[in-house]
Amino acid sequence: MTTSTKNRRLRKKLYLDEFAVMGFDFSCKLNAESGLDPEQFFDTLIDFIDAQDLMIDIGGSKFEFVGYVTTAARYGSATEANRTDLTALLSSIAGVEDVVVSEMTDAYYGM
Repeated sequence: MTTSTKNRRLRKKLYLDEFAVMGFDFSCKLNAESGLDPEQFFDTLIDFIDAQDLMIDIGGSKFEFVGYVTTAARYGSATEANRTDLTALLSSIAGVEDVVVSEMTDAYYGM
């Protein structure tokens, strides 16, 4: 969201322009018949998120879920590298199917 008429203080407070926080959505399914333990899967995902200094919001069911990823830094953003790394991680785990990772979006305004 570009609003050049607002002053710097207001842009920062509203997370606009240079203060925009970017992130991305993802979704995947765990194949129940693959033998993949959901707890082990989430431990792997959490270790990845922590190592990259990211935050994640997840919803769904035991074998199918969606999430949103952004950085843990106050005025930082997730990067294209984070997006690529998560895609590679999810695709490399046996039993994880239908991996979809969106393009970067504004975490506050969804654009």
